[in-house]
Amino acid sequence: MELNLAPNPLHQQRQTLRIDKIATLIGENGSGKSTFVKSLLGLVKPLKGSIHFHGDWSRSSIGYLPQQTPAQRDFPASVQEIVRSGFLSKMGMRPFYTRQEKQQAEAAMERLNLIPLRKRCYRELSGGQQQRVLLARALCAAQKLLVLDEPTTGLDAESSAELYRILQELNQTESITILMVTHDLENACAAAKQVLYFEPGGYFFGTAAAFQTRSMAQKGAN
Repeated sequence: MELNLAPNPLHQQRQTLRIDKIATLIGENGSGKSTFVKSLLGLVKPLKGSIHFHGDWSRSSIGYLPQQTPAQRDFPASVQEIVRSGFLSKMGMRPFYTRQEKQQAEAAMERLNLIPLRKRCYRELSGGQQQRVLLARALCAAQKLLVLDEPTTGLDAESSAELYRILQELNQTESITILMVTHDLENACAAAKQVLYFEPGGYFFGTAAAFQTRSMAQKGAN
């Protein structure tokens, strides 16, 4: 995925950022992370500039895992029904899932070890299990890019570690670019290869290692 961002005060020209691995999007509250993601998904219109997709990329190839609300955690549907609902945006007026879509949903559940839970009610699951269900749902929509908004919120350390492991495996085996918004800096930087950091007056984009070195240097200077 390539992003064309407005000129950074630290640079003279507009930058093109190439994200093709696991990237984490971080920044302080109010820095624009959520607005950026919503613009990427087409949920809001940018106040300035525009977002363009190159080649065979389009918004229909993006899978999105949003933050859950308490009401969503108590949703009375089966695991299988929720995973299949990842295809709803592609169905238009068609009332039924195709055989191929059912097979893809089955493959997503198998990939995330959800087959034993397929008939279970979603609201009966643990937080970690629910997040795997939502990830499988997002995979049904994702062809190129998977966007996750605070994916480890509410998860214990073990469930968070398992989710990061799954994301790394998906990036390596399915060639899906992953962009996750998070405040879990330590674990996210350990899992991610690239960091996009929104800061007052500009942004940083580079490897996770370069971001950590930069952060340590800034702390030392202060």
